[in-house]
Amino acid sequence: MAAPLADKIRPVSLEEVVGQEHILGPGKVLRRIIESGQIPNMVFYGPSGVGKTTVASIIARNTERHLVKLNGTTASTADIKEAVSRTDTFQGMNGVLLYLDEIQYFNKKQQQTLLECMENGSVTLIASTTENPYFYVYGAILSRATVFEFKPVEQREIEKAVKRAFAMLSEEQGKQTLLEEGVCRHISFACGGDVRKAMNAVELCYLSCDSGGEEVFIDLESARELTQKSALRYDRGGDEHYDILSAFQKSMRGSDPDAALHYLGRLLEAGDLPSACRRLLVCACEDVGLAWPQIIPIVKAAVDSALMVGLPEAQLPLADAVVLVSLAPKSNSAHTALAKAMADIKNGSTGAIPRNLQNKHYDGAEVQKKGQFYEYPHDYPNHWLPQQYMPDALLGTRYYEYGENKNEQSFRAYWEKIKGQAG
Repeated sequence: MAAPLADKIRPVSLEEVVGQEHILGPGKVLRRIIESGQIPNMVFYGPSGVGKTTVASIIARNTERHLVKLNGTTASTADIKEAVSRTDTFQGMNGVLLYLDEIQYFNKKQQQTLLECMENGSVTLIASTTENPYFYVYGAILSRATVFEFKPVEQREIEKAVKRAFAMLSEEQGKQTLLEEGVCRHISFACGGDVRKAMNAVELCYLSCDSGGEEVFIDLESARELTQKSALRYDRGGDEHYDILSAFQKSMRGSDPDAALHYLGRLLEAGDLPSACRRLLVCACEDVGLAWPQIIPIVKAAVDSALMVGLPEAQLPLADAVVLVSLAPKSNSAHTALAKAMADIKNGSTGAIPRNLQNKHYDGAEVQKKGQFYEYPHDYPNHWLPQQYMPDALLGTRYYEYGENKNEQSFRAYWEKIKGQAG
């Protein structure tokens, strides 16, 4: 087994590719492009191990183009020029397909060197990235290329590849492979949608369970040990990080404690305690807010406890807080009101601060009616009196609307009574 199993079992035709039915299924757009033989410049965007390199290789084979593979972490401008130079050789007589993996690691100047060959059509570029190309790929390249998103492969599709891999190893080694029930399903589930991880797990299982006899028995416990944590996709600087954080808060906001605990678990399994704490506090303020304002110090106490004890014990107060936030009544009335006020400010709708609110106790000679005229609310019944607080330019503007929850409706009833009496 000199070459990795993932390379030996790599598909050589579109029919063998697992997953990506949304772009490679019969009649789908990328498949039609490939079958036409007229290949444009493209950017493949998606996580690792889902078939980006494989599809590029199949395209090169189907169109009889010379395939040059470069990686953005190691390639230089000289490597690109070398690839372009092959268009004038026997190898490149049918054209050169340059596959640039991890293009996000190329700086702007390096990416600009690709433009000339893209313009004259001497080289067809297929760039791949695990990051959002609209953030990491130079705009001039994107305007000359078509972006295709590759998605994590579904478990049922990976299971087919896992079974095929065990069969290949069995045939290659001339030994019968016996699988305990659940092995293929566990490997296909635990790889997190990454076919390459699944193939590596198959190979490790085979090697660790091969005792030298005529049969190889692969038990479920070995599969579990060799695939632990492999389902976890997480990169603190990448899209997956922000996807998990987004899903975490949206699940709490949507009052789904089970989903919220799932995403909390993924954050904690990756050791990202600070992000979990920060997003939990934000959600308590933004999404529960005035529906139950007491939750804010409660969640703060849970977060403080979590940061004090650290992992793994931090799981305990955070689990309590996540369930509490998920089940609490929701209101974003204060957040929405502030957003409206900020929008006015950004648009220039401000105005001078009313004289009665200014922090000075004298008037210049230009002021005809001197005096601050501020009335202290605590000197009046119910600690309130009508006086101007808004700038003249914004008189009558309302940002805050009472939420429908019990707390805010009780506030509303209280102030309608007080202000009604004063009126």
